[in-house]
Amino acid sequence: MKNTQVILVPLTPDDREQFILDNQWAFKHGAMIEFGERDDHLGLDGEIISRETIERCIDDSKSETYRIVVDGKNVGGVILKIDKETRHNELEILFTLPDEHSKGIGYGAWQAVEALHPETVAWETCTPYFEKRNIHFYVNKCGFQIDQFWCEYFDPGYEMPGEDNHDPDEGPDEMFRFVKVMK
Repeated sequence: MKNTQVILVPLTPDDREQFILDNQWAFKHGAMIEFGERDDHLGLDGEIISRETIERCIDDSKSETYRIVVDGKNVGGVILKIDKETRHNELEILFTLPDEHSKGIGYGAWQAVEALHPETVAWETCTPYFEKRNIHFYVNKCGFQIDQFWCEYFDPGYEMPGEDNHDPDEGPDEMFRFVKVMK
C-alpha cells in the first residue's frame, strides 16, 4: 500500500500504557529477527528500549507524542522533541507495529510529521546499527543523511546527545545518527 493515509493523534493518558508496550514490542521484534534472544542486545529487563526511556521521552517538556492511526486503528507511534527557539528538532521515536510493516505507514507518518512542523530547520534521529530496515527508511525514503556512527572508536571526548540520560545497560551502543536539513 503506497500513499497510505495516516493520521497522527495526540497520545491520551488512557492509551499511554499500550503505547509503551507497543513501542517496546516493535523495537524488540527487530532485534529478535536479527539476533534471536541473545542477552547482549537486550537490556536487563529483556527489552531493547526501556520503559524509563520511553516515559522520559513522553514526559519531556519539549515532547509531542502521537499515535499513528490508519483506518481508525493504532498501528504505531511517534515522539518528537521540538525546540521552538532553534527549530532543530528531534525524532526521538518512530515505530510501527511489526504486522503493519511494508505498508507505507512509516513513510506516511513521517510526511505527517514534516507537515506538522514546516518551521523545522533540521531533524535529527538515531537508530541501532543492526536495524537495516530503519537505515534504509531514513536514508532512502525520508531523505536523511548519516551524520555520525557512535561506536567504540568514536571520540571519547564527545558526549552523545542525551548521554546524560542514557542507560548504559540498554540496547546496543553502536548507533547511527541521521540529520535531515530542510529546504
